[in-house]
Amino acid sequence: MSHIAITIQAPSEQQDILIAMLAEIGYEGFEEKADELVAYIPESEFDEAALRSILGSNGAAYTQQRVAQQNWNAIWESSFQPVLVDDFCGIRAGFHAPLAGQVKHEIVITPKMSFGTGHHATTLSVIRLMKDTDFQGKKVFDFGTGTGILAILADQLGAAHTDGIDIDEWAVENALENTAANGARNVHIWQADNLHALPDGDYDIILANINRNILLATMPDMKRILKKLGFLILSGILQEDEPAIVKAAANEGLQLKKRAEKEHWLALAFQLG
Repeated sequence: MSHIAITIQAPSEQQDILIAMLAEIGYEGFEEKADELVAYIPESEFDEAALRSILGSNGAAYTQQRVAQQNWNAIWESSFQPVLVDDFCGIRAGFHAPLAGQVKHEIVITPKMSFGTGHHATTLSVIRLMKDTDFQGKKVFDFGTGTGILAILADQLGAAHTDGIDIDEWAVENALENTAANGARNVHIWQADNLHALPDGDYDIILANINRNILLATMPDMKRILKKLGFLILSGILQEDEPAIVKAAANEGLQLKKRAEKEHWLALAFQLG
């Protein structure tokens, strides 16, 4: 099956919102770059009027290109390189050589056109904050799990149980494949777009690498499902968004404990008092 690749001119802070909107009309994969987003959809499902409706409301220009099926694996394999987060964690594909001896924790993923390959600055920063957090025997929630990288790492760090959700069916399927491939038997992932059905005070640690608007909108629910003295690790936050996130967290009794920064993106760790 051939695909259509849409290259959209959009700054990084707009890309998460565009991804969410495009996923709702059938786009299956995304590549996030500094000032543009590449979105992929099967040629048979491409609807230019629907695309224009979304991009017109966001004032974004775009170009389109047909991509033949036989090019997918070669393109992906040539562009995907292993990710090393210091000597703590390594993320690679199955066709890469093992990272034995280079890192303490190794994760093998097949990202299916990037729902989180570990390359983005937000993922790297969350992993650095996870390094300094005690996961042993804890119950963890991964909000917006994507490829499942953070849930898999939580499992490797000794979490007793990790739940994860994602709004996108394709991402959930991919995360399930990746957790199985990494032997993460204590990880459970399903499709959902909110936290309403989750019980109060159920999780020791919540991981949420999403975007500013969703983090602000769901802050009360994240606090509700977090145990007292539990940790909330957030990312998808630009430097200029930090005051708004910190204020919203403080309003819920969450105190900022640590931060990590890379390429103008932040990860923030809060504790519920």
